[in-house]
Amino acid sequence: MIGLGSSRLGPQEREAALERMATEEFDVVVVGGGITGAGVALDAATRGLKVALVEARDFASGTSSRSSKLIHGGLRYLEQYNFDLVREALTERGLLLQVIAPHLVRPVPFLFPLTHRGWERFYIGAGVALYDTLSFSMRASRGVPPHRHLTRRQALKVAPSLKRTSFTGAIQYWDAQVDDARYVMMVLRTAASFGTQIASRTECVGFLREGERVTGVRVRDLEDGRELEVRARQVVNATGVWTDDIQHLVGGRGRIHVRASKGIHLVVPRDRIHSASGVILRTEKSVLFVIPWGRHWIIGTTDTTWTFDKAHPAASKADIDYLLDHVNAFLNVPLTPDDVEGVYAGLRPLLSGESEETSKLSREHVVAHPVPGLVMIAGGKYTTYRVMAKDAVDAVVHGLDGRVAPSCTDRITLAGGTGYQALWNSRYRLAASSGLHVARIEHLLRRYGTLIEDLLGLIAERPDLAGPLAGADDYLRAEVVYAATHEGARHLNDILSRRTRISFETWDRGLSAAEEAATLVAPVFGWSQEETKRELEHYAQRVEAERASQTSENDQEADALRRGVPDLVPTSPPADEPVR
Repeated sequence: MIGLGSSRLGPQEREAALERMATEEFDVVVVGGGITGAGVALDAATRGLKVALVEARDFASGTSSRSSKLIHGGLRYLEQYNFDLVREALTERGLLLQVIAPHLVRPVPFLFPLTHRGWERFYIGAGVALYDTLSFSMRASRGVPPHRHLTRRQALKVAPSLKRTSFTGAIQYWDAQVDDARYVMMVLRTAASFGTQIASRTECVGFLREGERVTGVRVRDLEDGRELEVRARQVVNATGVWTDDIQHLVGGRGRIHVRASKGIHLVVPRDRIHSASGVILRTEKSVLFVIPWGRHWIIGTTDTTWTFDKAHPAASKADIDYLLDHVNAFLNVPLTPDDVEGVYAGLRPLLSGESEETSKLSREHVVAHPVPGLVMIAGGKYTTYRVMAKDAVDAVVHGLDGRVAPSCTDRITLAGGTGYQALWNSRYRLAASSGLHVARIEHLLRRYGTLIEDLLGLIAERPDLAGPLAGADDYLRAEVVYAATHEGARHLNDILSRRTRISFETWDRGLSAAEEAATLVAPVFGWSQEETKRELEHYAQRVEAERASQTSENDQEADALRRGVPDLVPTSPPADEPVR
């Protein structure tokens, strides 16, 4: 369901939002445009609050675009007896599949190879059975089949690439997956449709105070350097791994401490692994997923402490070798570094605990009210973002006068979701009327849902946009333009890395697609030839730096190489002193 306003997030909408932020007072200002911040904005807006959201970089540019792209209950948390977390996540999985985002979240099967006879099948089988039982008991299993036990021969029919001697049998179960960055965008667009004012490349550089109370934020528009004061009755810090940095601006010791854990993922072509199912493998530290992703597989993840640049976590050769070594132990044709199309690295915001191992730190979230007028939310996992957002806004409500309605986001369908199934059923008619192949229509429906009408309208106006993008023919030229006009993209990297996933889905990391993409969006952004050239040069330098970092032997070297290419629109260095 869409609200009364427009869900469009283009250059004009950003400018209008900044004007309103400078002149109006809001009930709540959200700092952070990842999945948690987006969820908070939507929850608050659908309770009838007046909301603004600012993000220092691009939406979902941190953790929320670099996850394993799974919506899951957390099967491994059952081993830790964390039944409440699993139950909560399975409930959310069901809501996402059935109500909130049927166009974006879809079921995906996984094989769990067993390496020991007897006891392991009973042990793992009991865990998976409990997983399914928790799901069925909450009616959260619709669209997700129950698990099944397989012999080794049956498993090899499903996944012929598995090495016969590496396992004794398998269990197949189901979870779900999503394009994480695209999902964030749809949450933000839904929040915009309910009146939220949203601006990226707008950095929080300080807090407004009246005595002890926080009364808003001071932000800097990083595109032109202007500063403005955004007044609000409550401020929510939803910045993930940057939580401690924002706490520093308030002054005093923070009440939430977040540790960054690096997880990297490899992307390889689908033909390198012959399987009709994803695979989950045990490692000595955690688990490793082999996840189907269109014409590719995503393999991940690692789990190591990261103490360097939070904006650009870098994968090292050691990280890549670790993943290849572990997955190759189960494959009859080993993968080599030459099989790797793309690599991406992200940081999990884990709540610091007594354990020094990041894999044992808490994935549950915490909400704190360190000073009047400020709410902090940190921790958690992507799947349970909506619960995190609800809890944060509940804390906001305590600081507001008057009655505020309870959360209703468990009944709000995201932009593009209402009527999706009917439109999917009409995909052949859409193909015939638009002149696009039905495979293209299916691709657009899975990315935009019913908002496909926007794309088809754009193509009707400009038939040249119906063709595939040179160098990345999974995507249409119209999608690049739409990213700039409707989806809040501000720069070439935003489009190639997050609005599309060209930066890790192509062998050249998007270099051959970059020039045409930049040419298509230059008129939307008003770029001169010099500015277009600068965007292209920066993207090429970023790709080169990332490739170089992936040949380094350790994190320190990888970080130094990646930092060699600063952001086109740099954020401010951390302040040494608290700011008003």
